[in-house]
Order: sequence, then structure tokens, then C-alpha cells
Amino acid sequence: MNKNTYILGIESSCDDTAAAVIHNGVVLSNVVAGQKIHEEYGGVVPELASRAHQQNIVPVVHQALRKANIDKKQLSAIAFTQGPGLMGSLLVGTSFSKSLAMGLGIPLIAVNHMQAHILAHFIKAEGQTAPTFPFIALTISGGHTQIVKVTDYFEMEILGETIDDAVGEAFDKSAKILGLPYPGGPLIDKYAQSGNPLAYPFTKPKVGDLEFSFSGLKTAVLYFEERETNKNPNFVSENLEDICASIQFTIVDYLMDKIKNAVAITSINQVAIGGGVSANSGIRNALKATEKELGWKTYIPRFEYCTDNAAMISMVGELKYKTQQFSSNNLVAKARMKL
Repeated sequence: MNKNTYILGIESSCDDTAAAVIHNGVVLSNVVAGQKIHEEYGGVVPELASRAHQQNIVPVVHQALRKANIDKKQLSAIAFTQGPGLMGSLLVGTSFSKSLAMGLGIPLIAVNHMQAHILAHFIKAEGQTAPTFPFIALTISGGHTQIVKVTDYFEMEILGETIDDAVGEAFDKSAKILGLPYPGGPLIDKYAQSGNPLAYPFTKPKVGDLEFSFSGLKTAVLYFEERETNKNPNFVSENLEDICASIQFTIVDYLMDKIKNAVAITSINQVAIGGGVSANSGIRNALKATEKELGWKTYIPRFEYCTDNAAMISMVGELKYKTQQFSSNNLVAKARMKL
């Protein structure tokens, strides 16, 4: 197998069109085009997302190749997100990747988006180190909340997951209730910095030791906002920092409870986080604190590898390329996909 590999990764699972080139574990380029149009609707509109992907994908790939300073003829393989995600969005990346791989006569590699969030830790980058096997991975995003036992690159077992909504959904919907613009999760984190996390107690949902539930928390925030605003119409604007800090504290504390349960059950004290919500400062700080308190070894990816990106797709592509795990050209995108 040629050691001098260049893998192009393409990611289009939701509302970010991304392309990246990886060379022997080192990211040479990582280009992401966001879609501002969804902000005015307060959430991702699937039809608009797929149209924007069609507009963005060629310039994004072109820019990724240019930044990596390579010609498309030097590519060893093309890796792309097969799923899970929005079907219309996935189809754009899948069709483009198939066509390009066929045109260049190089292998096509299908990637599971959630596996990629976990394996992003293996990108060789300053400021992040790769965990050793086995480790516990917490994947937290707008669409997923899972605790995964990872025993090898492609040996993963879901120990527990959400029974309803994802944690990112809880952040974004809570922000919407408070009148904050989309995406609201990062804004809750921002305002929480200067608030009192114990100002307003919210009940943590009670489900299985390794399961999550966030629908009740969203309802609790809604009723809380309605009750307090009836008493004082300016309640939210006058207490925004404290409200955000209290919501964030509840969610982070809940996530940490579950990770502690997973560590206790498996006796694995290496914990890695991935997915868009792993950019949240509350969860990052809480994880780092447990290193000192409980003697865990924690792994937190760089910010650019937390949210949806193509560097993680090309990383998985490189790992699969080494073992020749190639995909046929007649495979299809999958909106729902097991880990």
C-alpha cells in the first residue's frame, strides 16, 4: 500500500458543506461553507440545505484541493459521509463523490458520520492527542447523544443513548424559548459564562443509568419561562445570564452523571468527547475537572474538529484506505444509520 496517500473527505450531512484533504494523518486543508439562510427560519430547512449544498460543493472541493496544494490527479481515494443525516443533503455529497471517484478512477470510501466524530481524535494536530483502546466516547450533537465503548477503530458498541431528543436540540430549543436566535446553543454557553449556575434549579430527567432524555427538560424551560414572564414581562432580559448558566449547569451535570456511570460499569477511565456540543465550554471544563478529581484521562478535540467538518471524514477514509475497505459505486446514502 502506497504510504504517500492523499484522501479527499466530503461532508454534507446537515447544513455545512465541507471538504478536506488529509495526508498521512495530517490535515492539509479543511474548508467549511456554512448556510446562513436557516437563521431566519430558526432551524435547518432540509430543502434549502440540499439546494445550498449543490451551490457550494464544487467551489468548496476546489478550495480544499487548492489549499492542500495538490492536483485532483494526486488523490488516492475519496471519502464521503454516507449517513446519518438529512437525506437531501447526503444525496448531494454522495452523488458528487461517486462521480468524482469514477472520473478519476480511484476508490470510493463510505463513512459513518458518528464514527467520524469519534475517530476525529486520531487526526495528528497540535493541541490534541489520540486515546488508546479501549476508551469511552460521548458523542453529543444536534442529532445524537450516545455513550460508545470503542475497542478498535471500527469496533464500537453503543452502551446508551437518548430515548427522545439530542442534547444539542435541548440547547437550541431552550435558547429559542428565551428568544435567542438560531443556532442558540453557543449563545447559551456565551451568556452562561457570567451567570450563576445555581440561580434556577431544573430537574434532571430520570431514565436508565446510561440513557438520556431531554424532552422533559425542554418542557420545564418552557413552563419556567411562561410562569416567570407572566409575573414580570422583562424577566428573561433581566436575568438572561443566570437562566442560561442554570440550563447549561443542569445539562452538563446530567451528561457527567452518565459518563461517570459508564466509567463505573466498564472500568474504562479514558473518556473522549465528539460532536458539535463538545465545543461547549461547560462540558469541556467539567471533563477536565474530573481528570484531577477522579484520575480519568480525557480527550477533547480541537474546536474545528467538533462541529461538522470534512477533516474527520478524510481521517476515517485514510484508516479505511489502509485496510482497503472500499465501497461500491452503487451504494446509497442513508438518513438513518447504525454506528
